[in-house]
Amino acid sequence: MTAVGMTTDYDRLKDVKEFDEARIGVKGLSDSGITTIPRIFIHPPENLPASKSASSYDGIPVIDLSDINDAVQGRPQIVRQVKEAAMEWGFFPLLSHGFPLTATNDTISAFKSYHAEPLESRAKHYGRGELSGVTYTSNNDMYRSKAASWHDYVQVWRAPETSAVDEIPAAFREEVVAWDGHVTEVAERVAEMLAEGLGLHGGRLKELGYLETRLWVGVYYPYCPQPDLTVGLSHHTDPGVLTVLVQNEVGGLQVKHGEEWVDVKPIKPNTTTRCCGCPREQNGGSSGVRSTLT
Repeated sequence: MTAVGMTTDYDRLKDVKEFDEARIGVKGLSDSGITTIPRIFIHPPENLPASKSASSYDGIPVIDLSDINDAVQGRPQIVRQVKEAAMEWGFFPLLSHGFPLTATNDTISAFKSYHAEPLESRAKHYGRGELSGVTYTSNNDMYRSKAASWHDYVQVWRAPETSAVDEIPAAFREEVVAWDGHVTEVAERVAEMLAEGLGLHGGRLKELGYLETRLWVGVYYPYCPQPDLTVGLSHHTDPGVLTVLVQNEVGGLQVKHGEEWVDVKPIKPNTTTRCCGCPREQNGGSSGVRSTLT
């Protein structure tokens, strides 16, 4: 595999295939004790984050749902806040959303334990299937991007076609099924507020089928020996209507606001924050929120 510093003609596809067919993921590379990262993970300087961000978490609106059931004052005010945040940012942390803290902690712990399993255990789930079932892989755009990012991930389709429960790795099977129920409630609640902010009745987005597809994704970022040459997750726009995201205490998450990348700092580690991204309107057209992880 090509390493940092080699100057011969570079066949990226060959290196990508070599890495992909080894079925070890980025975790396998990290565990092998490498001191330089393979060339396929090196990003050009212009794609790397600036050493000092232009802004920070303070500018992103935080929405507290404590008074959501107060139909007279609380709910109308929260609906206005959600509408404004969706239009201006397309991304906003939620407090008092009803998502159990135990479900968050249990899922994160189970996901970590999966990546602590022997490589052979994870390799049997490794693949490139993106549109159905259960997949463990590294970089879903590995063959399409100009540079890979330093992460592995697991995706589990929950709707419209639900992955068979016995296909989900045992390490986090129960947690993912429970998570799906909780996150559906949060997403439906946010969708109701967005609909009401548009002057529609709360269930309209669900009636139109915007919530029919659900995908659980767990992203794992192993130790990287040269973090200044790559990123954990390249800048991107999620394809769905809503993304319910749990941010851990490590940090590194950024969202784009105008022409600036803004740091999203955790409010409380692994506790009450849910960050929801959704399409926003700009100049009369739809524009998805862009995010990255450094």
